[in-house]
Amino acid sequence: MDEEKKEPTYEDLTDMVDQYGHHKGDDLLTDPAAVAAAAEKVERDLAADHAARLKATREERGFTLDELADRTGIDRETLAQVEAGETFLPLGHLIKLSKVLSMRMADVISEGREEFTIVRADQRKSVARFGQAKETRHGYEYESLAPNKKDRKMEPFIVTLYPSAADELSVHDGQEFIYVLEGEMEVVVGETRDVIRPGDAIYYDSTTKHLVKAYGDKPAKILAVLIS
Repeated sequence: MDEEKKEPTYEDLTDMVDQYGHHKGDDLLTDPAAVAAAAEKVERDLAADHAARLKATREERGFTLDELADRTGIDRETLAQVEAGETFLPLGHLIKLSKVLSMRMADVISEGREEFTIVRADQRKSVARFGQAKETRHGYEYESLAPNKKDRKMEPFIVTLYPSAADELSVHDGQEFIYVLEGEMEVVVGETRDVIRPGDAIYYDSTTKHLVKAYGDKPAKILAVLIS
């Protein structure tokens, strides 16, 4: 049996920084370039692990990329990029993909093995989802708050929404709870469009057409809990 693949952790980042410091005489605080390089490697490793898991599951289920694209409504090119570890899907698409592959969303996001988890503020793993050009920062990034909890029934995230002109509604299984932490968020649920601000919350069925995005020209930060 192949040795179980170890999921990259925050400790991998700190270990790399420590090793760099031993060789170069710098540390986490004195050499930002080393930190950036280490963080980029951890992000690549996370993407590769995520990609390999999805590709293996697709092949086990007997789907070609074209068949999976037809069943999920996600274009083939995007799915190929996901399996190559070049991009991450929006959360709504991850839910659709998990249903078609007969996976729990929890296993698509990350495979948990712990009875309970404590995630420190500086240990959250960030996953980005941007438009065609990352530098335009049109999109969002999210940090999982419970990636290692096994048998998760819900997915809690801290999500940063960046200003975007996109107005594409999403529909998928499940429910969503959102609490605004910073900035302002525009929300569309069915025929209703509104703006919610820090301290405001919204809870809706994801089977209703919906959209959330930053309102105005500044980012918004939210706590989002998804049940699929």
